[in-house]
Amino acid sequence: MPPDKTPRILQQQPSPDEELQQEQQSPEAKQQMGEGSYEGTRDYNRRQAEYMKTHDVKKDAEAAKPKSEEEARELKQAEEEGKSHSKGEH
Repeated sequence: MPPDKTPRILQQQPSPDEELQQEQQSPEAKQQMGEGSYEGTRDYNRRQAEYMKTHDVKKDAEAAKPKSEEEARELKQAEEEGKSHSKGEH
């Protein structure tokens, strides 16, 4: 194929903010970043453990309960709506 007829492969370009963040990262961090990164998992686990030590989880669970029957119905309806868009089990 002649050079002027070579198909172009289009890729989404990073935003200027993303480019700046990538430039500021160390080479090791660049290799580990992404979905399921070791750094992200360590950070999540550390923050989760800290939260469990410093917060009253039972009290938080009580505070998260619906305040009325109407709110409970709305939450259930929203849950069903979300499930209807999923590919997993319903």
